[in-house]
Amino acid sequence: MPEGDTIYRTAAMLATALTGGVLTRGELRHPRLATVDLVGREVLGARPVGKHLFLRFSGNLSFRSHLAMDGVWQVSPTTARWRRPEHQARAVLHTEDTRAIGFLLQEMDLVETTDEHRLVAHLGPDLLDPAWGPAHAAEALARLTADPAREIGLALLDQRVMAGIGNVFKAEICFVLGVSPWTPVSDVDTERAVAVSRDLLERNKMNVDRHTTGDPRRDRKLWVYGHRTTPCLVCGGKVIATTQGSDTRERVAYYCPHCQPGPVG
Repeated sequence: MPEGDTIYRTAAMLATALTGGVLTRGELRHPRLATVDLVGREVLGARPVGKHLFLRFSGNLSFRSHLAMDGVWQVSPTTARWRRPEHQARAVLHTEDTRAIGFLLQEMDLVETTDEHRLVAHLGPDLLDPAWGPAHAAEALARLTADPAREIGLALLDQRVMAGIGNVFKAEICFVLGVSPWTPVSDVDTERAVAVSRDLLERNKMNVDRHTTGDPRRDRKLWVYGHRTTPCLVCGGKVIATTQGSDTRERVAYYCPHCQPGPVG
């Protein structure tokens, strides 16, 4: 599931594969962008911001994409066979010998590089910002505590609070904090919540095989997320899988009632 760590890793992959190359093919398959031709532009780099990814080109131009639930970027030699159906391709970028294809991308935009900030200005501090420091942590804490009655699980998923957390990390952060996802923010150690959020994403930003427990074995990677048939790794009790939120914001929620006391959904 694409979360901040996935976007960070994807940006690093694209930067390594494309930076310095000149596009020999540059198609953006979106109604608003279908007439854009990027051929001849040099790829200057890639920038992740939370769950958003910017590819930068010469001429002060940036392409923003969001992977949502199903999007993915794949890199291969230009001569290799496509690994997904062509109708799923939303961006097709070739340099002389390298091909990058963005499949099932969402929120595609083309803006001047100097205007990138306009597309992500609503976001809270990016948990994987290379310049992260005390000011970022203080801003995240202020945003997290702005609504003390809010359920911590919903607050963690709100990209306006901290950028980069998705459903997997929400479940794991709540477990490490020892609270249920429905616990009011006011009953949570919020300074620790910010620190744990940053730590878990930072530790996984270059791990293809994400794990939050420190144990990379297949059935030991995550504390509670995905444990529909396996017990809690700490107490051995049953992990509950339910939902949190409503309407379009409803998401699956995993928690251990024994290790994570507090309100339940």
